[in-house]
Amino acid sequence: MAVTLRDVARLAGVSIKTASNVVNGYEFVKPENRRRVEEALAATGYRPNIGARNLRRGRTGFIALVVPELGIPYFGELASLVITAGREQGWNVLIEQTMATREAERAVLTALGPHMIDAAVISPEALHAEDFAELDPGVPLVMIGEHSVDVRIDHVAIDNVLAARTAVGHLVAIGRRRIAAIGAHPHRGTAALRLAGYHEALAAAGLPQRPELVREALRYHRQNGAEAMAQLLALPEPPDAVFCFNDLLAVGALRSIAERGLRVPEDIAVVGFDNTEEGAYSRPSLTSVAPDKLAIARTAVDLVRRRTGGTDAEFVPEEIQTPFTLEIRESSLPRF
Repeated sequence: MAVTLRDVARLAGVSIKTASNVVNGYEFVKPENRRRVEEALAATGYRPNIGARNLRRGRTGFIALVVPELGIPYFGELASLVITAGREQGWNVLIEQTMATREAERAVLTALGPHMIDAAVISPEALHAEDFAELDPGVPLVMIGEHSVDVRIDHVAIDNVLAARTAVGHLVAIGRRRIAAIGAHPHRGTAALRLAGYHEALAAAGLPQRPELVREALRYHRQNGAEAMAQLLALPEPPDAVFCFNDLLAVGALRSIAERGLRVPEDIAVVGFDNTEEGAYSRPSLTSVAPDKLAIARTAVDLVRRRTGGTDAEFVPEEIQTPFTLEIRESSLPRF
């Protein structure tokens, strides 16, 4: 016969309520009682019935994570952290990718109603304000990353303007004066903020704004970075540094620089964004803005817990900024 929570409580010598509190992760349990229950759980091999628990709570037990593209390492790494944070709160995580199109973002969110998920965490690229108005109000939303629409939704992100300013300020500090940017995009809110930080850093350093040093990237892949870097290197006065709006663009830029027989960082310094594992192990290793991805994941899931727990009498959307650092590696060491 299946082991029940009553069996666990009897073996541990505690009440069923105490055993339940330990299984559900409540903090206010005496250490000795917690130890005895955990030993009884291990001895009996008890496994909670998640489906029954969620049914009692009026939950599906699932939340959705909607991201532009899992092939971009940042989103893959973030998805793994959201899955872990979700499990800690008793949720399974469904993952959808939209390839950053408005149609796909709308389709995913309108299809995921309260009969399927308890909430959704979304990193949108193309949604308009009217799209949010069409969504089911029974599914709380938490937005991660940047957005350019005025909507009443919880939002978790880093300060992208300050992060870009910090990255470019580092390049200025190591003596670079013709600093390029790769990743401008006509419709991405994140790109606009990082470009603003780039321009602010140049202005603060008294450096001229050179439009020819700013390159668009309609997608943030290695190929896009390589192509943009090749264009920059073909200029009569090529840059002596480049700030890329994600690590994949920077890895592509490293390739083009190497193909021209130039050295990083001696000839051109390179800085990326996202601090992905690929950048940390590239050659040379990549200096990169490092958002606290763990803090983003846990903060987003904690907001989901609060919005689905019925503890907020009146909804007041929260704007939460998580920290970032600049991880300085070989690609932007000072000249000697």
